[in-house]
Amino acid sequence: MIYRIYPVMVFFLLSFGKDSKNTTDLKKAPAAKVFAKVEKLTVDAKIENVYNALNSNNFKMPELRTFSEALKGFYLLKEKGLVQKDILTLIDFSLSSNIKRLWVIDLTTNTILFNSLVAHGRNTGEEFASTFSNANSSFKSSLGFYATGEIYQGKHGASLRLDGLERGVNDNARERGVVVHGADYVSESFIRDNKRLGRSQGCPALPVELTDEIIETIKDKSCLYIYHPSRSFTMEEKLIS
Repeated sequence: MIYRIYPVMVFFLLSFGKDSKNTTDLKKAPAAKVFAKVEKLTVDAKIENVYNALNSNNFKMPELRTFSEALKGFYLLKEKGLVQKDILTLIDFSLSSNIKRLWVIDLTTNTILFNSLVAHGRNTGEEFASTFSNANSSFKSSLGFYATGEIYQGKHGASLRLDGLERGVNDNARERGVVVHGADYVSESFIRDNKRLGRSQGCPALPVELTDEIIETIKDKSCLYIYHPSRSFTMEEKLIS
């Protein structure tokens, strides 16, 4: 796994010794900080390698920055046992709702399985998502890391429950009824008629024709991450253990 990198750390430390300035800096720096810095460098490099090796399956690729944050969180959650499947769903709410901004990635085969439109909450923004909430009845989307739950039959048909994994950020998701479901307002025809995608009550709603396939793929303890640049990667500090 990506976080088991001690041999690589040693290699990096030895290679730094070839440069006198780096050697001096390392001697001055506390050992813990040096290893933390080297660990970050090696993790970022490994994630970039994974990204560059992704089989796009003829879909548009997510941005490296958003993929990197999602994969870091995935590995941490997998290590803690909070997610179990090697499936990562990434939603990039920095993008227009009029383009496909959801990816489902099989990390076993390193292949993008789906790239889809996805709605945000009606009070989160018009075409672009801009404000987020963890509060009941806010009709806003919540950012951060989730574990997927079980499928149930709701008013939108087959739907997938979500458990927010970050305290104060999205941990009210199940209570709020924030789920993955299909909706007819998530479609190219809706965009043509309204100049933007339809919006939900806070759920990441999908095109009806893709819903069953996607929720069947990501159900039962896979990782779902909703990204927006307004929030930095601080998941570990708020993680529900």
